[in-house]
Amino acid sequence: MTSAPGVLALFDTLDPVAPAELVGRWRGAEIPTGSRLDGLLTLHHWWGKDVVDPETVHPLLFADRRGVPRPVAPWPAPLGLLRRAPGLARTPAARIGFAAVRPLLRARRPGARVRAVAHRGVVTAAIVYDALPVLDAFRRVDDRSLLGLMDMRGLGEPFAFVLTRDRTAGGAAAGR
Repeated sequence: MTSAPGVLALFDTLDPVAPAELVGRWRGAEIPTGSRLDGLLTLHHWWGKDVVDPETVHPLLFADRRGVPRPVAPWPAPLGLLRRAPGLARTPAARIGFAAVRPLLRARRPGARVRAVAHRGVVTAAIVYDALPVLDAFRRVDDRSLLGLMDMRGLGEPFAFVLTRDRTAGGAAAGR
């Protein structure tokens, strides 16, 4: 596990990202920082994100039973419950339940957009969710990796993740 202050200090040293640089499909990996949300996306087979263009973003890709990344609508997520009692989402019943309903939550339309925002004092690219009080701000790690911080109303601690550009496919649009 990495400390939250350590991740924030690293984030602050990295270069900003232009919105156009987010276009593409990205493989995601959580960075444990002690956030109450640590491990939830991984537990439920989060795959990453797909940015078709700045107006067409699928912010949540989850692997289906065959391992194929599919866009899932973010708006049904019970954010209030996740903030207050994230342990409920870690139970076997929640994992089985989400796996069962995930095909029904498949996104037919984008769930976010890319915008340049001021985050931690620097203007950088962010994915702004359409129906949730969430944005994911990014800084460049290298030519194919980004460090992301999820900013969610009511979540005091950072939820950090890395996105690595997926060069093997043309995006989730191919799987829709």
